[in-house]
Amino acid sequence: MPAPIEDYAVIGDCHTAALISRQGAIDWLCLPRFDSASMFGALLGTEEHGQWLLRPIGAVECAERHYEEDTLVLVTRWRSPTGEIEVIDAMPHGDRRADLVRRVRGISGEVAVEQLLRIRFDYASAMPWMRQGGTDEHPALVAIAGPDAVVVRGPRFRAVDHAHRAEFVVREGETVDTVLTWFPAHRVAPEPLDIDGQLDRTREWWRDWASTCAAPGAYDEHVRRSLLVLRALTHEDTGGIVAAPTTSLPEDMGGSRNWDYRYVWLRDAALTLEALMLHGYQTGAAEWRAWLLRAIAGDPQDLQIMYGLSGERRLTEYELDSLPGYRGSAPVRIGNGAYTQFQGDIFGEVLIALDRARDLGIEEDEFSWALQTELLKHAEKHLDRRDNGIWEIRGPHRTFTHSRAMLWAAFDRGAHAVRVHGLSGDAERWEALRDGLREEIMRNGVSEGGWFVQHYETEEVDASLLQLAHIGFVAYDDPRMLATVARIEETLLRGGLPLRYRTESGIDGLPGDEHPFLACAFWLVENYARGGRLDDGVALMDRLVGLANDVGLLAEEYDVDDERHMGNTPQALSHLALVRAADAIATERKRVSPAGAGRAS
Repeated sequence: MPAPIEDYAVIGDCHTAALISRQGAIDWLCLPRFDSASMFGALLGTEEHGQWLLRPIGAVECAERHYEEDTLVLVTRWRSPTGEIEVIDAMPHGDRRADLVRRVRGISGEVAVEQLLRIRFDYASAMPWMRQGGTDEHPALVAIAGPDAVVVRGPRFRAVDHAHRAEFVVREGETVDTVLTWFPAHRVAPEPLDIDGQLDRTREWWRDWASTCAAPGAYDEHVRRSLLVLRALTHEDTGGIVAAPTTSLPEDMGGSRNWDYRYVWLRDAALTLEALMLHGYQTGAAEWRAWLLRAIAGDPQDLQIMYGLSGERRLTEYELDSLPGYRGSAPVRIGNGAYTQFQGDIFGEVLIALDRARDLGIEEDEFSWALQTELLKHAEKHLDRRDNGIWEIRGPHRTFTHSRAMLWAAFDRGAHAVRVHGLSGDAERWEALRDGLREEIMRNGVSEGGWFVQHYETEEVDASLLQLAHIGFVAYDDPRMLATVARIEETLLRGGLPLRYRTESGIDGLPGDEHPFLACAFWLVENYARGGRLDDGVALMDRLVGLANDVGLLAEEYDVDDERHMGNTPQALSHLALVRAADAIATERKRVSPAGAGRAS
């Protein structure tokens, strides 16, 4: 059985990522990319679906673990009656290979260590052909199935019941390394890794990247870790930013709300880009803009809400029968059928991010601005079209207030580009469309009780409405915004944390329930802080950062009853929302008490 979701740490090389439990098991790894088929899939089944276990013999759980400062190098400390060891897990960055290093260091005494290796390619549907290679002094285990192959170098493994086992003793001052390297099965295995050199270069790369971080002055440690997670979820070659490195971790334990998040949502990527730019990473804007140009090149009529890492358009959703699901939560889905949906809010999300890039000094070129003007034309053409909304509702299309406000933002940013930055475009027309949308929303999107509504045919609220003040549609202390926050508190809070919407309303057409959505909770912090309730914002923020696991990671949702993470992890949207909430608190602290502006929590 896989570990609790919050027990997993992540390591990565900006091409893919591995999830490692407190029990010392790598239960999820897809090579060579985030969206490749898994070779360790125990996260969605059992150890028989692929796992790499490394721990002292007889141990159950590690004593403690942490990331080396400003890196994704994981250090796990194990203690036994006979001694103490440290395991360093890392995926080397920058060597253009697909390696995973597990280094065992003897700290004191001597410790007997075991490794159990079960390689299962293609989502546990392909049992590999295994053969011993290397030499007596430097053994190597090779696994091949179809297009995939790995070589594992280190202690000698021996076959045991469709698995391979290695045992060794580590004494104080000794180091034992095991390195797994993926390569295409039709090629020769790569040469052994320069382990010390690559680990040093990997640490240096992460720390160099983190050194330019502009911390907000509040919750700085959590902000830095979140920004590192966002960088780790950005595919280095293409610039695509995945929503999470996992698929099908359930929103409802035992239920069917299980989705594949290993793709690039324009919305999430744009919000991630905004968070990175505001903290000193403007160079990423040009890279993401280039990704966007490639992904949506051609007719804007073909615009999708999400793409593959390289801009792939066809993300056909299907269900696997080779993986039973996380603790029985089925089905396991590969691909995501939401790619065919129309969601009007993405126009605003993209135009907001690119407008922020301009404000921060990222110059437009003829292609990038032409892309944005085409997006605005496309948005105008479909201005009256109902959509699936930000939450990808798989029911009838509605006129969602959030989507309409994001269209307002798209035309507002287009006009801003002309008026302030001197770019070419029909600013008057865009302003007229913007103003018309505002009038429509105020007429149809506000309830008799004075709060914004989820869509024009209901009095229900939706946590996405917390975004309206952030995009400048209304002020945070506007009476309608304050009434919306109050209504969300009355109807959407569960254990003090907000749901996205009431699933019992039947709007999404799906069975089962879900749990409070962490990104929405951080949006509520932002509204509290900027809407005159700074103390409430700080109190909620303190609670939320306390929900991060022992290495600072957040999943998609939180089960307040059973006190556990739910959904795919680590979740980009949760981490970027944390960064924004910290920014809001730092800004408001500075406004109300300039002398205490540097105080961090």
